[in-house]
Formats: sequence, structure tokens, C-alpha cells
Amino acid sequence: MEENIPEETPTPSSRKKEERPEVIIIRNWKEYLGESLLIIFSVSLAIILTEVLTKMHENEQTREVLHQLRQELISNKESEEIQYQYHLQVMKNIDSALHNDNFRKKIIDSGRIHLSVIAPHGVIRKDLNDVSWQVAKQSNIFSKINLETYSLLTDIYDNQWRITKSEDEIGKVLLSFESRRPENARTTLRLMYDNYYAWAVERAPSLLEKYNRAINELSNY
Repeated sequence: MEENIPEETPTPSSRKKEERPEVIIIRNWKEYLGESLLIIFSVSLAIILTEVLTKMHENEQTREVLHQLRQELISNKESEEIQYQYHLQVMKNIDSALHNDNFRKKIIDSGRIHLSVIAPHGVIRKDLNDVSWQVAKQSNIFSKINLETYSLLTDIYDNQWRITKSEDEIGKVLLSFESRRPENARTTLRLMYDNYYAWAVERAPSLLEKYNRAINELSNY
């Protein structure tokens, strides 16, 4: 016959023996200082890397904008070379009309002005663009170039605007009611001649020279 042996109930002293002792880590000031310096270093490094990457991006953006600006200047120079020769020919045609009655009558006839007789491609032969110039100004990249180059570019685009303005000024002459009177034909042609000269032809040689200078100064882009 089996004898029932009662289970032994743990005493308070035995429970204390089974519990794990609590370990308390005590750090000195050097360890805290080391951790603080590590955190400061990590944050500083992250800030420096961010600034370097931002600077690289800004420099790349500046190079791209200035590259596009240089390409625009090259294109405008080619257009102005063509346009300059065209305007010289238009002025020769106007001069011929001033000295030839029959030719003049072909231009202004029965209250109508036949501009194509003296200007077959219109008042303006080519467009002089300023898209890249406007982008450059909005991007504030001119802090990256010297003042002399900035002044040169400003002068170039101001002169472009004046050449383009000749279309409006000559248009005012041609759309005037008085200009369509046959008896005013010589005056109309003279006004056209003077506008071509003042707004476009006179400034073209200087503008072409300025194009060359600006293109050379932006050659690194």
C-alpha cells in the first residue's frame, strides 16, 4: 500500500533564494560625456552632409541654368545676324521706294499698305528669345557670376527688347489712318526707315559683339 507523502510547502526563506538579484549599473561622468559627444557628433555630421548635398544640388542647378542661358545667347546671335542683313535689305527697299514713284505706288495703293513689297518676311525676321534669361533671374543665379558679366547680359537683353520693339513702333506707323493717304506715302516710308534704323539697325553691330563677349564669358557652362 502506497503511502501519501504531503508536498513540501516552500518557506519564505526558500522563495528568496529562488529570486534573481537586481543588478544596478552605475555610470561615471566620463561615460555620460562620451555618449553626449557621440550624439553631438552624429547630429553635426548629419547637418554637414545635408549642407554639402544641398550645395552640390544648387551648383548643379546653377550650371544648368547658365548653360541654357549660353545656348540661348548663341541662338539669338545667329538669329540677329540673319535679321540684321534682312533689315538692311528692307531699308534699301524703302530707299528705292522713296526715289521711285512707280515702286512707291506698289507699296501704298488705294488706302492699302502692301508691306510684303519691301519686307517679305514681316517687320521682324527672327524672334530673339529671353526665356532662359527670365529663368536665370527668377533662380537668382547671378550671385554666382561677377558684376561685369551680369551688366553685360542685362545690356544684351535690353537691346534685344528694343529691336523687338521696332515691330510695335513701325506697326503704329502702318496702322495710322494718315499713313494710308497716297499723298503721305513718302512720309510713311521715311518714318518706317527711321524706325528701322533707330530701333534695330543702328544697335545691331554692337549687340553682335556683345553676344560674342557673353558667350565667351559663359564658356565654362
